[in-house]
Amino acid sequence: MHPRTQTLSASSAAEVTAVFCDAFHDYPVMRFVVGPHHADYDERLARLIELFVQRRVRQGAPVLGIEDGGRLVAAATMTPPDEPPFPADVRALADDVWRDLGDDARSRHDLYSGTARSLPPAERHHHLNMIGVRASHAGRGFARPLLEAVEAIARQDPASTGVSLTTELPKNLTLYQHFGYEIVAQARVSPELETWGLFRKIR
Repeated sequence: MHPRTQTLSASSAAEVTAVFCDAFHDYPVMRFVVGPHHADYDERLARLIELFVQRRVRQGAPVLGIEDGGRLVAAATMTPPDEPPFPADVRALADDVWRDLGDDARSRHDLYSGTARSLPPAERHHHLNMIGVRASHAGRGFARPLLEAVEAIARQDPASTGVSLTTELPKNLTLYQHFGYEIVAQARVSPELETWGLFRKIR
């Protein structure tokens, strides 16, 4: 049976955060920003991903998900071409998160995000921020319907030229190319972290 993608409400933010914490537990960017040598790594990761998810939810950006047996097992967040400003409560949350994670983590995040922002094409488009599937459901075809839903949202905007994303895992490049994405940029964030920008042109 083809997994059904749904648009999630703001009330699903905690579930989306849990999915991403599972899917991105050992992802290079998360290890880079949080720092791998913390006994409370899981708690720090959850704080970081909570900030990412709340930012998209509170900005009103599309948040997509797939359930299995009534449990959210896959999710994706997007940024529209014209990103709304940070709501005040998200700015307050960001201050709290960076106070908890520390200045070093914030500096590493700013270094990564500054590099990643330079990768996508300049024309107006949607950006796929995060797409993740719980480890228990990996390899079962949940990425395809999410990517198709992301593309459908971009197609509904006649001024959007496509969808961009970044990845820090070389093995993901073949996967995204299979779905029609092309590598448009590559950059090294630090000696231990490299990132690639990809773009799926729709018009």
